[in-house]
Amino acid sequence: MTTTVPTLPARPEAAQPSPPGSHTPRWPRVALTALLAATALLYIWGLSRSGWANAFYSAAAQAGGESWKAWFFGSSDAANAITVDKTPAALWVTGLSVRIFGLSSWSILVPQALMGVASVGLLYAAVKRVAGSGAGLIAGAALALTPVAVLIFRFNNSDALLVLVLIGAAYATQRAVEKGAPRWLVLAGLLVGVGFLAKMLQAFLVLPALTAVWLLAAPVGWWPRIRGLLLAGVAMLVSAGWWVLAVELWPADSRPYIGGSQTNSVLELAFGYNGFGRLTGDETGSVGGSPGGGWGQTGITRLFGSEMGAGASWLLPAALVLLGVMLWRTRRAPRTNALRAATLLWGGWLLVTGLVFSYMAGIIHPYYTVAIAPAVAALVGIGVAQLWRDRAAATSRGTLAAVLALTVGWAWYLLAQTTWQPWLTWAVPLVGLAGVAGLVGVHRMPRAAVVAVATIALVGGAGGSTAYALATAATPQAGAIPSAGPAGAGRMGGPGAMRGANRPAGGFGGTHPPAGFGGTRTGAGALGPGGAGGPGGAGGAGGAGGILGSPTPSAELTALLEQDAGSYTWVAAAIGSNNAAGYQLATGKPVMAVGGFNGTDPAPTLAQFQALVAAGKIHYFVGGGTAMGRRVASTDTGGSDDATQILRWVQENFAATTVGGTTVHDLSGTGAGAGAGS
Repeated sequence: MTTTVPTLPARPEAAQPSPPGSHTPRWPRVALTALLAATALLYIWGLSRSGWANAFYSAAAQAGGESWKAWFFGSSDAANAITVDKTPAALWVTGLSVRIFGLSSWSILVPQALMGVASVGLLYAAVKRVAGSGAGLIAGAALALTPVAVLIFRFNNSDALLVLVLIGAAYATQRAVEKGAPRWLVLAGLLVGVGFLAKMLQAFLVLPALTAVWLLAAPVGWWPRIRGLLLAGVAMLVSAGWWVLAVELWPADSRPYIGGSQTNSVLELAFGYNGFGRLTGDETGSVGGSPGGGWGQTGITRLFGSEMGAGASWLLPAALVLLGVMLWRTRRAPRTNALRAATLLWGGWLLVTGLVFSYMAGIIHPYYTVAIAPAVAALVGIGVAQLWRDRAAATSRGTLAAVLALTVGWAWYLLAQTTWQPWLTWAVPLVGLAGVAGLVGVHRMPRAAVVAVATIALVGGAGGSTAYALATAATPQAGAIPSAGPAGAGRMGGPGAMRGANRPAGGFGGTHPPAGFGGTRTGAGALGPGGAGGPGGAGGAGGAGGILGSPTPSAELTALLEQDAGSYTWVAAAIGSNNAAGYQLATGKPVMAVGGFNGTDPAPTLAQFQALVAAGKIHYFVGGGTAMGRRVASTDTGGSDDATQILRWVQENFAATTVGGTTVHDLSGTGAGAGAGS
């Protein structure tokens, strides 16, 4: 029997204006309200258990809440010694929150959760415009329940803002394409520029898709399309470049050092360490120290293995298949067909970003995959809704059943790699296969049975991802590299598995730097108010946190640092931003991060540090003689060794004491040869 595929409208009936006198269904609004409320509950409930979460960024938010200069530059401390190793847009959000509501875990983390809710709502709006309310709801729910999205929207890394503004850029591009409206394309350019100020060049990975869709599908001539693209490019350049220009023109001696760079340049940071160096692995001053420095095997299977698979790949196979299906179904549609344009937009986003993540040789962490989550969710929403509407056709039913079977099969594989809740390994596939069987004959069923089949299929397809999303929300997170999934889930190998240190607490195994780079603890070691802290915290009570985790100083050490704090610009200095952050958050006073995040930035130089000590601006040096100090002293990362020289100079010239289990040097004392020129 030959099946005729119906002609696809430029926009679905669900998105068309209702004729006069007709009744507009209320269920989409009710369902959207329920989705957003549930998302807010998932993202906000129990947030304070993670304490400061990423203390590195929490300390910068604390600094921004006290100093407008620190807020503008994204400084690690209110005395403006050095910035974080990112552009500061995400810190502008948390810094303002801290300034308004005071410093707390809630004031830092709730803005991330709200950005997550906004991302879900914006993705719903984008998908609904071309595929209807049902598709929008599926896409929104798929994003909300992606484990890595739950992780990031409950954490204070810069990825939350990046995802929100890029979804906004995609939505604006769709609006521009609908009627050839360049003002919407200009808005898209502005939003991508904001994304650059959140996470630099990663924001530009969506540009090929946005550009191609506008040029292909905008219902205007070639010259208006080129002109609109040029206007959007100028808008993006202004939006992304104004802050960069301001920093580059600002006198270097009156602003903080640009963390992550070797030459005090934000351009070097954006295009070197955080730019092309991430692609090649040639990152001067990186924790890897050399090209391919322990960040895992590159290749097409990378996104499916290790923690990347657990965080974001549950629906990835389905999204790739549905991308091909939708392109085939719209192959004869007019050039300006909105459904095909949306498919190309989200598909291009997924393919470009996914391939870059798969083959980049430099620093990469599993949580980066949150950047593909909106595209995966949108493609699943669009594809499933279109096939479901056309379920009377055998080819559509068969394709839908095959996609579901592929999804539950991949969920079975992911669940089988862990030791967490083994019953899910079989429960999810069994429910999914029941949905597959129901889809085969759904076209002949009464309405109640159709609803039942749809429910079973959705539960089976989303069961594994939902379980891991809920477990992620229930697991406190701390340190520089959070991980999606439950604590105690065991190890996962499989394709693309990452090398490096084991994950400290559960999950799918490690996507972490090579062993010996300090620890980050996921779970019981959350830092700050509401976190477990104490000896189980990252770095332990009074201990050094290393590169990736911050210390929880003892009450005795905190009291010592707070003594006579008003007489010093910095109450202490410590090697590495995470170490400094722990002491700064405990005392609420500026702590100098010697050498920046990795301890390899030439900020300050030995001579500068000696001059500051001689001028009485730094009271204590904390953590000298710790494992962190020994790592900096013994590892060649290609960056500056000023932190090593400073550590050695302090150890040789100032007596060490132990306070609350931590080595402390009082720099206000006079030791043999402690002068600035020694």
